[in-house]
Amino acid sequence: MGLGGISVWQLLIVLVIVVLIFGTKKLKNMGGDIGGAVKNFKSAMGAEEKADAEAAADAEDDDASEEIDANTTKEETKDA
Repeated sequence: MGLGGISVWQLLIVLVIVVLIFGTKKLKNMGGDIGGAVKNFKSAMGAEEKADAEAAADAEDDDASEEIDANTTKEETKDA
């Protein structure tokens, strides 16, 4: 038994029919196209995660600079 009740022989017959219908050249092109699409998707997801990380780091830097400004303002009012 193979996947979901499909035997290995049935899978081989389906594979042979697909190769006969589409031909090896067309299957190779489709495989290359799918591989390129997956590669582009992964790079886009990586770029999005990198942008999110940079935005979070910028937000932390802004919070830290606001805290420093607030502390400086408090010190200036105490001196006055």
